[in-house]
Amino acid sequence: MSDSTSIMEFSGTHQAFRDRWAKTDDEMCKHSMSFHLHNTLRKEFFASYLYLLEQIPLVKLYAVTCEYIKGEKQFYYRSQNFYKDVPASEEGMMGDFVEISEIDLEGSRQFLKKFVGPGKAGTKRALDCGCGIGRVSKGVLFPVFESMEMLDMMEEFILHAHEVYLGDYADRVEAYYLYNLQEFTPPTKRYDVIWLQWVACHLTDKDLMEFLMRAKQSLRPNGVIFIKDNMARQGCKLDPIDSSIIRHLDIMKNIIQTAGLTILDVEKQEGFTEAIVPVWMIAMR
Repeated sequence: MSDSTSIMEFSGTHQAFRDRWAKTDDEMCKHSMSFHLHNTLRKEFFASYLYLLEQIPLVKLYAVTCEYIKGEKQFYYRSQNFYKDVPASEEGMMGDFVEISEIDLEGSRQFLKKFVGPGKAGTKRALDCGCGIGRVSKGVLFPVFESMEMLDMMEEFILHAHEVYLGDYADRVEAYYLYNLQEFTPPTKRYDVIWLQWVACHLTDKDLMEFLMRAKQSLRPNGVIFIKDNMARQGCKLDPIDSSIIRHLDIMKNIIQTAGLTILDVEKQEGFTEAIVPVWMIAMR
């Protein structure tokens, strides 16, 4: 199909959408036909959306660095500034939800188990991105992997991890990286698993996509990248307090696929209260 034909079809769909929308009013909503109209509009809208998704580059479609974030430098500065006031403790890492920490860790352990072992990812080395004080490393990764490498942008967190929180596990840390993730290039062909939890939300779409491309090159044979993060119930939502953005699961999937990765599995974290934003786990390579 030629570009001109595609554009004509898109334009036709768009015009049909506008024409039918113009005919709706409060009275129409009282009649059963409005249900049919609603479903038709939804289908035509998403047909137009999917067309745009295929035709327009990712960073233009997801306006995460313009409408949502007015300036990337300010976005990253606010995030780092927020974490300066966060205590280096489990309570600090979990915010107001420390009581769900063990539920979260157990969900991660079970999801990880699917992809590690004979014929799957190895157990030589893992990288914990946005490790904080090492809550996930200690509770999920150290029991599985021979050695760990850990990355965070906050020096206080890494020092507390090494000197206090990790205990004897600290002897098995091969390297600590004091980096912002958007500036980090992991060594090539080094890791069996790369784990990103509650850190992808602190990257713009473009920076997340580019990091995933670099991370792909750092995997050992059968290696797997994991993202575990808050996912919006619809669209994108910016939290100006900690300078994070939560994306709908479909948007996250598109970023991953555009980075050249294959999604292996997706699973929702169960056991959290409805007050908590949905948390999803994604495995990819």
